Amino acid sequence: MIAWLPRTLPEQSRASIVHGDYRIDNLIYAQQEPRVLAVLDWELATIGDPLADFTYLAMYWVMPRDGRSGLVGVDLEAEGLPTLDEVVAQYCDASGRERLEGLHWYFAYNLFRVVCILQGIKKRMIDGNASSSQAAATVENIALLAKTAWSQALTAGEMYGSV
Repeated sequence: MIAWLPRTLPEQSRASIVHGDYRIDNLIYAQQEPRVLAVLDWELATIGDPLADFTYLAMYWVMPRDGRSGLVGVDLEAEGLPTLDEVVAQYCDASGRERLEGLHWYFAYNLFRVVCILQGIKKRMIDGNASSSQAAATVENIALLAKTAWSQALTAGEMYGSV
């Protein structure tokens, strides 16, 4: 992944303020309607490709159900959640895009980022200074998320070059 990601980087077509950690559990939702009221946790904000933020949120639709935020295997309709295709269509409508190219590349990239972050948590846990009481449960997902990242890279590789 370390060699493949920069070699296959899609062309960036836009730049904007990006959150850097735009995900389901960094959003506050309205109680009575499907609307985001606030976005939390802005310390990673920068200028960059807005697809990095959108796909960081959308990758949860391809992440294994882990009791936290992975949605694979969740009955989306029963939970009142849109499908990945519906989320992509909503994003395209809101951003004026006709379609999204490289979705699987971005999923591989973002999952790789998550795995790297989890490795940092694991190191802090080993050193005895992990700040979260759930650190051990969180790092248990490293191998599964790394496999999911690789799977997304293989899918993207069909478009961007072999992995």
